[in-house]
Amino acid sequence: MLVVKNIETLYGLVMALRGVSLELAEGKITAILGSNGAGKSTLCKTVMGMLEDQPDKGTIWLDDKRIDRKDTEDIVNLGLAYVPEGREVFEELSVLENLQMGAYIRRGSQSKATLKRVYELFPRLAERSKQLAGHLSGGEQQMLAIGRALMMRPRIMLLDEPSLGLSPLLVKEIFATIVQVNQQDDTTMLLVEQNAAMALKVCHHGYVMENGRFVLAGTPEELMADEDVREFYLGIRSEVSVKGYQRYKRKKRWR
Repeated sequence: MLVVKNIETLYGLVMALRGVSLELAEGKITAILGSNGAGKSTLCKTVMGMLEDQPDKGTIWLDDKRIDRKDTEDIVNLGLAYVPEGREVFEELSVLENLQMGAYIRRGSQSKATLKRVYELFPRLAERSKQLAGHLSGGEQQMLAIGRALMMRPRIMLLDEPSLGLSPLLVKEIFATIVQVNQQDDTTMLLVEQNAAMALKVCHHGYVMENGRFVLAGTPEELMADEDVREFYLGIRSEVSVKGYQRYKRKKRWR
């Protein structure tokens, strides 16, 4: 459905993405795991056309149509929606106005039905529809950011760190909604996450990114079985001494 082929993205003289390639299967959740600064957000912004004159090399395809270097507005009109890291809601607008902003490319009758769907997924947004977005809690703002993206009824959603700064209870709630949208609305998703444990529970395929490149890819089962993923991303150490602690700091095998 969405194919990224060998893209390179530059920030000045710094290469943020190094020959990155991936494929999003239609109707599935694809996760990208990686630490802060690995290049995950840069990949999302490159796909969405948010970085001027980027990618520097490589191509991005949607349904056999090349979309790299298109304007963000054109990419959104093709059915891609982006939920940015840090939520970035319109703080001085109400909850309802924020959601309406997400539906600006759709007809009024269509957006009314979608608004009802968003309120079903996030009842708290319905309760706070007249409240200013800036007065919401962090978890409620994340719900609003996702709901705003859903208002355009996207074919593909790019979610950038949806669990960032949320309590474990809210993280479970957000991820349960992501699965619900994927299964019930058949929405294809690219999930960018540092929370590897949660991402691997919900995704169908995953990639591990470090220093602007993918170092590992596979099914959730394959990634969870990988010794490096278990130790460095899931915090499960296998090499321990008889006293119960690791004798040395092991280097990652993919380096």
